[in-house]
Amino acid sequence: MADPGSVATLVALAAIVVGAIAQAATGMGFSLVVAPCLSAVLGPRDGVVVTLVLAALSSVAPLWGNRAHVDPRAVARLLVPTLAFTPVAAWVVHDVDTRWLALGGGVGVILATLLLASGLRSPWLRRRGATVGVGAASAALNVVGGVGGPPVGLYVANAGWEPRTARGTLQAFFGVQNIVTALVLGLVLPDPAQLAALVLGTAAGLLLAGRMGVTTVRAGILAVSFIGGVWLVTGTV
Repeated sequence: MADPGSVATLVALAAIVVGAIAQAATGMGFSLVVAPCLSAVLGPRDGVVVTLVLAALSSVAPLWGNRAHVDPRAVARLLVPTLAFTPVAAWVVHDVDTRWLALGGGVGVILATLLLASGLRSPWLRRRGATVGVGAASAALNVVGGVGGPPVGLYVANAGWEPRTARGTLQAFFGVQNIVTALVLGLVLPDPAQLAALVLGTAAGLLLAGRMGVTTVRAGILAVSFIGGVWLVTGTV
């Protein structure tokens, strides 16, 4: 990471810690918190890919602890359309100017945060065929901004899964989705400071997972994500 002593870099490292705590506690939230910060520091292309790699790694330890609660069929239903649309989305934005990608990623984070905060409920999201639309939306947001979680989060909220099943299944889904998306976009590896921040946040999240209320963690994720999205947008206009 360039200029390791800069305020922006330190904020990005702090975001990785917070995102890893959120991921361990709820099964999602890492990319929403981290993507805007890393995109601002590394640029929208490298920032998105590094976010995706870190997000995939952030799922490993929590997934191991929740492996008994993973629903393999639900993971497959979500992954098939998501992975099918990922190369299509990558091809569409391949030649798009990075400034527009940054703006699109920031707007995507803001809209996704507002949608999650609204607690949207829709009968359509409870239908079996909804996974195709959810997968396409998740793939597009992941390619553009590294934030493929919100469409899947809305789907899970409407599916009515119990918390342990949701955590385990989401961690399995995002672990595969994020590493595949990173490989499609062109792998960029995190630096040692980013990896250290990830380990610190994951350890803290695993320790705090049973002690923090889901509502509190969720509110923190949404607040930090919204601020990060605004930061990314204002940096491009």
